[in-house]
Amino acid sequence: MTATQTLEFKFGPKHIAYMRRCRDCEINVAEGAVRAGKTVDNVFAFANELETCPDKFHLASGSTLGNAKLNIGDCNGYGLEGQFRGRCRWGKYKNNEALYVDTPAGEKIIIFAGAALANSFKRIRGNSYGMWIATEINQHHDSFIKEAFNRQLAAKKIKVFWDLNPSNPNHQIYTDYIDKYAAKQKAGNFLPGYNYEHFTIFDNATLPPERVQEIVAKYDESSVWYDRDIMGRRMRAEGLVYPMFRRDKHVAKTIPKFNSRHSYYVSIDYGTVNPFAAGLWDVDTANRKAVMIKELYYDGGTRNRVDNEEYYKMLCKLIDDIPIQYIVIDPSASSMVETIQKYGKYLVQGADNDVLNGIQNVTKYLNTGSISFVESCTNTFDEFESYCWDEEKHSDVVIKENDHAMDMVRYFCQTVLRNEWRWLV
Repeated sequence: MTATQTLEFKFGPKHIAYMRRCRDCEINVAEGAVRAGKTVDNVFAFANELETCPDKFHLASGSTLGNAKLNIGDCNGYGLEGQFRGRCRWGKYKNNEALYVDTPAGEKIIIFAGAALANSFKRIRGNSYGMWIATEINQHHDSFIKEAFNRQLAAKKIKVFWDLNPSNPNHQIYTDYIDKYAAKQKAGNFLPGYNYEHFTIFDNATLPPERVQEIVAKYDESSVWYDRDIMGRRMRAEGLVYPMFRRDKHVAKTIPKFNSRHSYYVSIDYGTVNPFAAGLWDVDTANRKAVMIKELYYDGGTRNRVDNEEYYKMLCKLIDDIPIQYIVIDPSASSMVETIQKYGKYLVQGADNDVLNGIQNVTKYLNTGSISFVESCTNTFDEFESYCWDEEKHSDVVIKENDHAMDMVRYFCQTVLRNEWRWLV
């Protein structure tokens, strides 16, 4: 067993005050900007309570299992693995991912789970949990939240630690939980104790000022993402999804020549009655630039529909003799995937279809000039200029119109640039 390690992290006064209040409160919520240090606060507070907690089983959740393990288990070295290095191990408990921790109060088992799907709650049934730490609670399905609370009813020491980036102020996580807790606390009748703190990126004492400025510079100050990610404000998404898109900035005047040092990809949003949109991308990894050099946009409607074989021929014409890495495609397009794989010419990968995080990453790449498009991509331009938020919804939802090229662009940015090449901006 390796020796334990002391972790160093600079906590600002607001963070220190929040963690101290965690000792006396049952419900603890850290809301605010990205990179504000919210998750680290909750991890430290959770780990401190775990040392003496009489309950054996505890819960850690994220939108997905991977998200929970990355943000709570790892947390850039400040997660539970780091807190208990030398006296913890990963394992399984009844087919669930679990972190086993040795503490002065005995062995503790922390069950990790994904929570975004309607049936996610089934994974946490059967156990009673003492404490529950959740990251990005606004991305948890409500059925999971209710089940998690039910699983704590028999606990000897109930503790809840939530963090979230701000969302639409009418989001259910506010109306059904956070705002209600605040109102009861203000009225003096929330006996378990409610601890809430709001953070901006400027509250994170660990980030050097120059790094903060680098992050801030990549946002459009007029966008909803600046208000949420930098200032930590709850904001309603309104108007165009990509108001920062400009033809004078994002349209390449010439088509880049083939370069063997570049990587090439195709992304597809599959449609039969709806348009079929595909883009051929030239990725210059050395300079962190990606250009969509060709566009395929077929709108057959109900009268001029074509089958997958015809779409495959269109793809071959689009790609021509360019050696692509793989095709990124709408994960629900199983029949088109089968057609492509049947010929064995191209590799296929299902796209990461995380809509909101995908939109956020496309926004950042547009702001930094990391992605551009040749002049012939006219359908894509038209959609950029008409793709809107649904302002009648109480959560962040786009209007499902003029979105086929937008989905295709998002699939590429989220799956290739963000997930494969790790272009973090």
